[in-house]
Amino acid sequence: MLESIITFLTQWLGEDTGATLAYISNGKHLAWYASVRFTLITAVAGAGCAVLFGLLGAAMKRSSFLPFKLAGDFYTTIVRGIPDVLFIIFFPLAFEQAVEFLMSRVKCSPEAIAAATQWPPCDAAQWYLGTGHYLTMACISLGIVYGAFAANVIHGAMQAVPRGQLEAAAAYGFTPRQVFWRFQVRQMWIYALPGLSNVWMLLLKATSFLSLLQIPDIVLWADRLGSANYFPIKGLVHPDWRWKYYLVLFVFFILLTLLSECFFAILQARASRGIAIPEGGE
Repeated sequence: MLESIITFLTQWLGEDTGATLAYISNGKHLAWYASVRFTLITAVAGAGCAVLFGLLGAAMKRSSFLPFKLAGDFYTTIVRGIPDVLFIIFFPLAFEQAVEFLMSRVKCSPEAIAAATQWPPCDAAQWYLGTGHYLTMACISLGIVYGAFAANVIHGAMQAVPRGQLEAAAAYGFTPRQVFWRFQVRQMWIYALPGLSNVWMLLLKATSFLSLLQIPDIVLWADRLGSANYFPIKGLVHPDWRWKYYLVLFVFFILLTLLSECFFAILQARASRGIAIPEGGE
């Protein structure tokens, strides 16, 4: 089907255009286009994990139980200071090493462990990770890192809900649980969404680090396809074209940014429906 379309377009647009269309629709380029799914899956799943960790971190920061409050403050303070690229590399590697360590204690004999000159000590403890494993750990890593940012945003949004409205709800007979869920959490999203949109943008940009885990994402494929292509029989097929492929990535992320802005604008409008926000948040 694709070859028929290219042939038809070649007849109308000329041989040069047909050659270009054939080149950008070969197997490697189709794999590059398909690798967009890794970026989108990581962004969406990582954002879901970030919101989950953010809600948990904000709840711990608001807790009256001192150990929970200290743990929440530690999480939002320390994790935010760790470079995301370092965390994305560290977490999967540390998790893999920990799993192999536990497997070696179960599946490897004490003699094999004592005489081991490599890691893991025996083949039975080797954990072979695939793209799906690394993708899952990348999503969790991004969720942990950006969950710390989301926790601060959510915590600040909870504080921004007018206290007078909460007191009025309590005066009307609502229980503390009802006041929290029906009024404070309901209105919290109005103040949290602008900050969460910024967290989403940061997380979206961080998906470009997937190639560090050897996940064949759009950045890794752009580097492979754009590098100088040389065959001994044909000679130099094309010089270094990486800037062209990276330019395509620039446009791709700009389009995602514009779509994200529209999406958050819709969410903000829906969250604000039926709620009057006093000037100054008082």
